[in-house]
Amino acid sequence: MERILIVVDMQNDFVDGALGTKEAASIVDSVVSKIERFDGRLIATLDTHGHDYLETAEGKKLPVAHCIKGTAGWELHEKVQQALAGKNYKTVEKGTFGSVRLAQELSKEWEEEPFEAELIGLCTDICVVSNALLLKAHIPQMRIFVDASCCAGVTPKTHQAALETMKMCQIDVTEDSI
Repeated sequence: MERILIVVDMQNDFVDGALGTKEAASIVDSVVSKIERFDGRLIATLDTHGHDYLETAEGKKLPVAHCIKGTAGWELHEKVQQALAGKNYKTVEKGTFGSVRLAQELSKEWEEEPFEAELIGLCTDICVVSNALLLKAHIPQMRIFVDASCCAGVTPKTHQAALETMKMCQIDVTEDSI
């Protein structure tokens, strides 16, 4: 059965930019290795905001401008870009934590030919969990994996909490499942 690898928000602002953490920086090489070893279709999501971000509902609760489209912080981390080069992948811009559009598109595809999805990336406790749960809600019969070794949360504690939440929602949390 085909497996799609979804690389969530491995962007400069989340790795070592405006919202970067040492935990996020520490998974870059694991993410790159996973991408390089993966033989199949890849999707890379891009958290995408405009210059009015601080006036948005999200910006009022998280008042740190980040992933502003067209800026260096919005771009995928250089090592991730290099790993994706020459691979069969597409990018999906999303204006908030999870992409309903991506879940809907994959739901239609799954009806034609079932597949599995694996998610890796940033942040476990915000965008990874949001996308995993959206996929589970839209395609409840699909097997969904999250590789904990290729994810990092805002803090180690919230990373673990998100992994537990996903396990409770029947998402397989693994360590390097490829």
